[in-house]
Amino acid sequence: MADPVIWWVRKDLRLGDNAALRAALDAKGPVVPVFILDEVFGGYAAAPLWRFGLGVAKLAETLEAMGSRLILRRGRATDVLLDLCRETGATAVRWSRAYDPEQVARDKSVKTALEGAGMDAKSLPGHLLFEPWAVKTKDGGFYKVYSPFWRAVRDTAVAAPLSRPDAIPAPKAWPESDTLGAWGLERAMERGARVVARHVCVGEKAALARLERFVRDRIEGYKARRDFPAEDATSKLSENLAWGEIGPRACWRAAMAAMAEGKSGAEHFLKELVWREFAYHLVWHTPHIVSGNWREGWDSFPWSEDEDAPEVLAWKQGRTGEPFVDAAMREMYVTGHMHNRARMIVASYLTKHLMCHWRIGQRWFEHCLIDWDPASNAMGWQWTAGSGPDAAPYFRVFNPATQLEKFDPEGTYRRRWIAEGEARPTETALSYFDAIPERWGLSSGRAYPKAVVDLAEGRARALAAYEARDF
Repeated sequence: MADPVIWWVRKDLRLGDNAALRAALDAKGPVVPVFILDEVFGGYAAAPLWRFGLGVAKLAETLEAMGSRLILRRGRATDVLLDLCRETGATAVRWSRAYDPEQVARDKSVKTALEGAGMDAKSLPGHLLFEPWAVKTKDGGFYKVYSPFWRAVRDTAVAAPLSRPDAIPAPKAWPESDTLGAWGLERAMERGARVVARHVCVGEKAALARLERFVRDRIEGYKARRDFPAEDATSKLSENLAWGEIGPRACWRAAMAAMAEGKSGAEHFLKELVWREFAYHLVWHTPHIVSGNWREGWDSFPWSEDEDAPEVLAWKQGRTGEPFVDAAMREMYVTGHMHNRARMIVASYLTKHLMCHWRIGQRWFEHCLIDWDPASNAMGWQWTAGSGPDAAPYFRVFNPATQLEKFDPEGTYRRRWIAEGEARPTETALSYFDAIPERWGLSSGRAYPKAVVDLAEGRARALAAYEARDF
């Protein structure tokens, strides 16, 4: 029998359409799946770390049912993998490719060390539809604007998803493994984990079922209804794509089939998949986007960076006095998710009406979202703030009051998430008080707050600052 191969599991928590797993199986030897709580994953914020742990547990359960195992180790990735190669006799390591700078730096270090030790180390695609370096402008550069990027890839052939293996050969003896419970990945979530747990959709099987339901029941009206936050009109697959419980090729193929059937919303769904691709295209070519202003000159823009300011706390707590902003923030605390239209509203309010730096919002979303994605989060915040690629025009300041009138005309979304002032608050609105930190000292009996800032005054102040830019 061939030597064992280590399948290094990362954000690819699935067995189907997994090129790294397939490459490990092609070696015809035993496969040792391993997940490492390493220098990257160990630094994740509360909600992503907890949610990733749920996905890891589900994958471990699936592997056990197939007669395999998921070995859990904690430590620096290079050290753990070298140790496992020695323990198991493995001569090859396979993993799914990453594109954000933190993971790229880790992976380069790992590959250098493994190859230096005589190992066959290789990364495989699978996180994206199109490798970032493969999509080029006519002059061989990279795209900086979404629309031409979409036109460049929309007719590109995308291979069918790889099939799910029927079996994974096991080694004669398994190496020792940590237990997931001992890692305490839920600790930073505090009591919020119990609330958010009611709203998660974990694992490959659940993700594929979610895609099937969306294409069957909602993709037809996706373009027309996706901006109405009270409606169940979106796929919510961002949660599963973030952790690789479903691959983008499965989503692409299903949407292409729906488009062929004449379902009118299918093309717009494909565009949203490509928006995710565009984010990673930019992260690969301009990695500074995840931590700093993408456009030159914006470092001098007069955003406040005071995270302890009263208005920032009000924004974080969902108590700004603007129902659309507050409802959206509370939705995030209860479900770990926020509607896309709402994300734009809360980001515009923070960066423009409150004139606070987009990095404050970026970090808070990273702390709270179960579908947190480093590329989409960074690009989304900078798109709204004006410092990023494809940025919204500086004079576009979303008015949360008129946006709520337009996209929640019956007040359903507002009532779903805001309890104060309601004679009979909804269960979801009351759940907010169970999910938030106790130290905030909030209860449904308090009065709904007055507006932190007058919308007209906030807009005028933002426009004045944007118009006064000297770059």
